[in-house]
Amino acid sequence: MSAWLQIVDTAGAVLILFGAAICLLGVIGMLKLPDVLSRSHAATKPQSLGLLLVLAGVALRLRSGMDLATLALIGFFQLMTGPVAAHLVARSAYRTGQIDHGELLFDELDEQLTEES
Repeated sequence: MSAWLQIVDTAGAVLILFGAAICLLGVIGMLKLPDVLSRSHAATKPQSLGLLLVLAGVALRLRSGMDLATLALIGFFQLMTGPVAAHLVARSAYRTGQIDHGELLFDELDEQLTEES
C-alpha cells in the first residue's frame, strides 16, 4: 500500500471518529436538555454535522464512484429532512402548549397566531 493511500485511510478513520463523537454529544444533549426546543436543536445541529463527517470518512475509505454517489445522496437527504422534521416537532410543541413562553427571547409565532384568530 502506498503512503498516499495510508494517509487517506487514516484521515478517513479520523473523520469517522470525530463524526461519531459529535453524534454522541448530540445524543447526550438530547437526554440532558430540559425542553423541546433545546432538544430539537441538539437533535439536528450536531447530528447533521456528525453524519456528514462520518460520510466523508467513509467516502475516503471506499473511493468508488457508485459509493461516493450513494454517500452524497445520503448526505443531501439528511440535510434536507433533518431540520424540517425538527422544525415541525418544535412548531407542534409550541401549538400544543408544551413551550415555556417566559424563556423565549422572541416569539414571532404568537403574533402570527393572534392575527389568524
